[in-house]
Amino acid sequence: MEQQSPQQHGAGTAARVLVVDDDPTVAEVVAGYLDRAGYAVDRAGDGPAALLRAAEHWPDLVVLDLMLPGMDGLEVCRRLRGRGPVPVIMLTARGDEDDRVMGLEVGADDYVTKPFSPRELVLRVGSVLRRTLPPQSSRPLSAAGITVDPAARRARKDGAELSLTLREFDLLAFFLRHPGRACTREDLMQEVWGWDFGDLSTVTVHVRRLRGKIEDDPARPRLIRTVWGVGYRFEAGGRPDGGPSGTDTDTDTGMDTGMDAVWDAGTGEDGGRP
Repeated sequence: MEQQSPQQHGAGTAARVLVVDDDPTVAEVVAGYLDRAGYAVDRAGDGPAALLRAAEHWPDLVVLDLMLPGMDGLEVCRRLRGRGPVPVIMLTARGDEDDRVMGLEVGADDYVTKPFSPRELVLRVGSVLRRTLPPQSSRPLSAAGITVDPAARRARKDGAELSLTLREFDLLAFFLRHPGRACTREDLMQEVWGWDFGDLSTVTVHVRRLRGKIEDDPARPRLIRTVWGVGYRFEAGGRPDGGPSGTDTDTDTGMDTGMDAVWDAGTGEDGGRP
């Protein structure tokens, strides 16, 4: 089964986005871009109308203007969060740091300052939804003696339990869902991390750590193969990967294996870094 795009959830239905802005021009432009991107879009021009629309059709995400007449965006966000979990992207003309912090403190997941690029906003909507919508499938995945159970968050190799961090598990599940697909580090950062930008060495380090847990010989990987100049590809078998010396050095990334120790910092997790 193909992975769903962030525009879809449940049984293939379009993710619903509620756009709340008292400026009809802004609301129309934002709604138009989201509609063309494949989302189901509802609109509201003030706080009470937004709460009413949310009650009628609970949204998967809200694009919420901070400076609404009467009930402002912060209060709307508080009331929505009081009814149930929903991701919120704050949209405002204010650039003051205190306003941004306040919006995030009441539960906003992202913050966009006007004027903004509608295309960038659509990308941010997709990024937030990827982090918050449940996975499209919880069916077990298996290949090359590795079994992943997304629902139970458990992974095994040849029957033995694998001790994986949260992100290592997600990365392995993604590879098993897309065997044979050559993925750039940008692809992996977007699909696994849900980020549209960030330090790509994050991906490199996590691939190295995952190889150390699933490969028979991490220096000559057979499963997570390096595609030189591109990124990585998961293969259930095949000859060992490697550079001229027979070891996988990730020359194209400029990384070396010493990064693993720095990244782990003895935590066994992501070391508090992205």
